[in-house]
Amino acid sequence: MMEKKTNGEVSPAMKPQFAGNFETGKVNRTPLWKKFVTQRHLQTMALLGVVWMIIFNYIPMYGIIIAFKEYNIVKSISEAPWVGLANFKEFLADDNFVYVMKNTLGISLIKLLIFPLPIIFALFLNEVRSVRFKKSIQTISYLPHFLSWVVLGGILATWLADIGIINNILMALHVIDQPISFLAEPKYFWTIIITSDLWKELGWSAIIYLAAITSISPEMYEAATIDGAGRFQKMWYVTVPTIKGTISILFILAVSGVLNSNFDQILVLRNSLNDSASNVIDYYVYYTGLLSARFSYSTAIGMFKSVISLILLLIANQVSKKLNDTSLF
Repeated sequence: MMEKKTNGEVSPAMKPQFAGNFETGKVNRTPLWKKFVTQRHLQTMALLGVVWMIIFNYIPMYGIIIAFKEYNIVKSISEAPWVGLANFKEFLADDNFVYVMKNTLGISLIKLLIFPLPIIFALFLNEVRSVRFKKSIQTISYLPHFLSWVVLGGILATWLADIGIINNILMALHVIDQPISFLAEPKYFWTIIITSDLWKELGWSAIIYLAAITSISPEMYEAATIDGAGRFQKMWYVTVPTIKGTISILFILAVSGVLNSNFDQILVLRNSLNDSASNVIDYYVYYTGLLSARFSYSTAIGMFKSVISLILLLIANQVSKKLNDTSLF
């Protein structure tokens, strides 16, 4: 038992719990260099990552100034003449601006609308009682994520060909009379993009939600069971409210990335026949910058996209903070 002092002093048993000199109230602080020496192996690994980030992420940011210049590879960036906002004005007045933005926002907003699907998948997967069946479903749903879009794009191109399995099935079911060239028809492109992206990323996107669900105390479910809640009621009134912080953070990031259309996927599945539905900002930057060598113009487009993404991030973060006290910062 801890000894009690009647004169206001603290017993010796309590002193080891405090760092530093208890009588003077001073805390002994280890010098920073001593901490670094003690953690030298860990700090060295972290330092390598910091150096890599500085070299490949921060130093190249100097080149963003070519968005305000008329740059070409013959002259250096410093020698290129300044043109101000001319490149941005040209993009906004470009004939391609309208349908590039329409395709980008159309694909991204549909992906945003199906944002709850991984949450629903995680909720139902968590309710599976058979461990073997649950692991099988997880493996099957995660597997496409580890395949690159080059591989999946080749698979989809084969399946969606005139003599592919999709046409064969539809014709066998008498849904269609003649084969359809799905990748040659712009009206099917958005559906193919959304469906294939969902197929590839559904299981992987659910991992974070499953991790958040596993942190929920079993006592909360036991209390809900005592109150007479069924499985769906426990999902709605216990699981969802508990992981709403995770949902909010991921939704904020999804909103900020609304102008991202998954360049790898678009590049693999697009062609000249579906160009009217597949020409998004990311591909337009690639086309104007690398294929047409208009470096300043493409940099201006990329900067325009980044600024809009930053504004969307700030708005979504502020709205989330007001609604449920959850935010990135």
